Amino acid sequence: MKRLRSLRPMLLALLLVFLIPVSSRAAVFVSVGFAPPVLPVYVQPPCPQPGWMWTPGYWAYGDDGYYWVPGTWVPAPYVGALWTPGYWGWGSGLYVWHAGYWGPHVGYYGGVNYGFGFFGVGFAGGAWRGGVFAYNTAVVHVNTTIIHNTYVDNTYVHNTIVNDRHVAYSGGPGGINHPPTAEEDRYSHEQHMAPTSFQEQHRNAAMQDHSSYFNNNHGHPANAAVERPMGTQAHGSFNNNDHGRGGNNPSYQPGHGNQTPHPSNSGFQGGQSHPQPQMHEQRNNPQPQIREQRNNPQPQMHEQHNNPQPQPHEQRGPSGNQGHDHGR
Repeated sequence: MKRLRSLRPMLLALLLVFLIPVSSRAAVFVSVGFAPPVLPVYVQPPCPQPGWMWTPGYWAYGDDGYYWVPGTWVPAPYVGALWTPGYWGWGSGLYVWHAGYWGPHVGYYGGVNYGFGFFGVGFAGGAWRGGVFAYNTAVVHVNTTIIHNTYVDNTYVHNTIVNDRHVAYSGGPGGINHPPTAEEDRYSHEQHMAPTSFQEQHRNAAMQDHSSYFNNNHGHPANAAVERPMGTQAHGSFNNNDHGRGGNNPSYQPGHGNQTPHPSNSGFQGGQSHPQPQMHEQRNNPQPQIREQRNNPQPQMHEQHNNPQPQPHEQRGPSGNQGHDHGR
């Protein structure tokens, strides 16, 4: 009986694997017994090149607990590609990571308001127009000296989930309460592409940086956002004269390789810093119950009870943010 009781959490986690859509667990399945920290507030660095897409920062989980993966701009892998951010979702007593993906539409990301166009529902930061990506400068920051495909649309305020406490997860105690709409559900079941090599290298670089971990930065990462993905080669063959097309290969199809970006002469510096919101320190660091497909050891999970999560006030209305710190 004791043995069956000890196996119960693992069996529950395995069951959740099969309940999560394939597109959401293409790379790594992670479940944790306690909620992620609140989202830090940060300034978005300007888009360095045409055709690059904003991918918001998020809390990932590693051997030493939660660590922050900075928001960054990355090349669109193909014409028409839009990024759906990953999110933490609560279910059956566990917080499960639903990985982000590329697709023709922005699907469900838990209603989490990441800002900069990702206000909980859909995406307001730009749109593909005739094979070229145009940026909505009402909500995203671009270097207009080299990026000319821009427009201004402030109607995003009508499709925003207010998250004034910066909650980083959907469902559960204190989480965002936004079930998927019929449209979001349909988009979530389209054919998707996993994160690109840029994004994987960026995440790996954050995972190897001890200062990225909550136990060290206490919710205030030094690099909350960067202009370009970390961990990538600086001398690739990305074509800066592509004027907003998807990477340097307009005929790119999901599943093919990506090329490495090179620096532009934009003159902007990413990763600006500013005061971060206050939060309660997380004192214990239980390990995730199960993590698959990365050859990581299987630590045991211990429920944490001394880190209450902030209570969000969910409503739809103006975000009330200024400058380029939009949506939260």
